[in-house]
Amino acid sequence: MVRTAVAVAVPALPPLKTITGNLDSAPPFTVTRRRLLLLASTVSSLPTAAASAAAPRFGEIPSSGGVKALDLRDGSGEIPVDGDQVAIHYYGRLAAKQGWRFDSTYDHKDESGDPMPFVFTIGSGKVISGIEAAVKSMRVGGLRRVIIPPSQGYQNTSQEPIPPNFFDRQRLFTTIFNPTRLANGEGSTLGTVIFDIELISIRQHT
Repeated sequence: MVRTAVAVAVPALPPLKTITGNLDSAPPFTVTRRRLLLLASTVSSLPTAAASAAAPRFGEIPSSGGVKALDLRDGSGEIPVDGDQVAIHYYGRLAAKQGWRFDSTYDHKDESGDPMPFVFTIGSGKVISGIEAAVKSMRVGGLRRVIIPPSQGYQNTSQEPIPPNFFDRQRLFTTIFNPTRLANGEGSTLGTVIFDIELISIRQHT
């Protein structure tokens, strides 16, 4: 009796060829695939859009002459004023020459091998204006990246900070004050400098 039931049931099944043909030619499958491709394309662009929205932005420091800053770490100490002596660490590089690093205080070591900070007095006029503008609005312990335009950067070869290495010093000033390229209107590119500045301490004037 079991054999008879099976023999009757098998012919009732739809042919395999008919099922395969329906799947291949059914319009809903094509539409679904397009939707999946569209969805995949949309999803793949989401990380880029999210990254762009979350990317930090530089802001111009008020009354700085166009110096732009990005705080990499907020400080919790005091803010310097004119006359204060400050100690900073910096990492300086040119916007030109593929971001060539011309100097870093972290490379300057004292007798014990510790990095030597750069010390100057706020308002002395001995350092480039862009650094003063950046430091005057920082708190001790802060770390800030600044983009300094030529007008607030090196105006002459006596302004600090000056690389101690003669080759780096000559290369820096030869690039910034290159007369031929300045005449060609490349000054805004050549003279733009970028500094990462860490405010270490303040010695207030009395």
